[in-house]
Amino acid sequence: MSRPSDGQANGAGAGAGPKNTSSCDFYKDTDVGLTAADILSNLSFNINTKSCSRLNINRANVWDGALRGFKRSSFDPTCSLLVKFTDDIGQTEEAVDTGGPTREFLTLLMDAIKTSRFFEGKDDGKYLSFDSKAAEGDEYFHVGRMVAVSIVHGGPGPRCFSPSFYQYLVGKVKTIEAPIEDIPDTEVRNVFLEIKNARTLEELVELADKHSSMLQTAGCYRCLRTLEDKEKVVDGYIQWYFTYRNHVSFQRFKDGLATLNFFNALEQHPSIFLPYMCYSAEDLTAESVESLFRPQMSPTGSSNRHEEERVLGYWLDYLIAVKEEGSGMSLEDILMFATGLKEINTTASAHIPETLKVS
Repeated sequence: MSRPSDGQANGAGAGAGPKNTSSCDFYKDTDVGLTAADILSNLSFNINTKSCSRLNINRANVWDGALRGFKRSSFDPTCSLLVKFTDDIGQTEEAVDTGGPTREFLTLLMDAIKTSRFFEGKDDGKYLSFDSKAAEGDEYFHVGRMVAVSIVHGGPGPRCFSPSFYQYLVGKVKTIEAPIEDIPDTEVRNVFLEIKNARTLEELVELADKHSSMLQTAGCYRCLRTLEDKEKVVDGYIQWYFTYRNHVSFQRFKDGLATLNFFNALEQHPSIFLPYMCYSAEDLTAESVESLFRPQMSPTGSSNRHEEERVLGYWLDYLIAVKEEGSGMSLEDILMFATGLKEINTTASAHIPETLKVS
C-alpha cells in the first residue's frame, strides 16, 4: 500500500483545505473558485527549502521545545522546518524529516495550544485568555506565530476558536459579542445569569450593589433606572471581559499571525480559513481513509498481483472493523501514523513525501 495519493491528504484535490461550515454564513467572500490551497501555495512560495530551522521536540512536552525553538534568534519561519524528536532520556530519535515529523509536530503543537493557558472556554468555542505572565514573556506573539507557521507550512490550524472571537479577530466586528454561558469562570458566570434573570428593578439594584466591585472593575457599574438596564450591564461586562481587558495580548497575537503574511490572507478571506481556526465536527469514515491511499500493484495476471489483491481486501476490511468495533485503534490513529495529521481536510499535500508507504 502506497502513500496517500497526491492532493488526497486534503480531501478533494491538492490542498483543497477543510470544508467550510455553516458558521461562515456571516461572511460574504467573493472569491468564487478560490481555495485555501491556492492562497497557501502563494504564501508558501517563498519558503526556502534549501535551508532549515531546527526544532528539538520532546513529545511529552511539545510546547516547551516549540517555544525554545521559536524564540531562538536563528529561527527563520521562511525556512523549512527540521524537527527532531527526542525520547525521555534525551536520545535523538533516528528519523530523517521528509515531512512526517514536521507534520506530526505541528499537529501536536496545535493540540497543545488548544489546551494551553492562552485560551479559555469550551473545546469547540475558545477565546483568548488573560494571563499576565504570558503577556510579560510576549508568549501571545509566539502563539500567533506558531499558528501562522503551522498553516503555511502544511500543518493544521487550532480549530477551536469561538465564531464570535474569530469575527473579531478578522475585523468583522468591533467587539466580541459572547453569550453569558461562554464566561469560563463559574462564579462570574452565575453572577451575570442572576443579573440577566432579575425580574424587578429592586432585585437588579440589589444584585448590582452586591457585586459592585466586580462591575466597577469592568467599568459597567451604573445608575439603574429601569429593569431593561440589566442588558447594558451584562453587555458591558462581556465586552470588557472578552475584548478590552486583554487588548494588548490580543494585538500581540495578531502580530504573530502576521508571520509569512498569513494574517493579511486571513483578513481578506475569512470564510476560506474559518475551518482552520474554528471548530467543526467531522466524522472520519473508513471510506474517507481508504480514499487517501493509492495501491501500487504488480502487473495484471502476475502471481504477486493475486496476492496483493487479497491483502488489499484485508486492508479495507480492517478499516471497517476499526470504525465499527471500537477497538483500541482508531481511524485517527491510522491517519496520524501515515501522514502525521489527525484530519484529512488539512492543507498538506505539497508536503507529503512522494515515497511514503504503509505496509
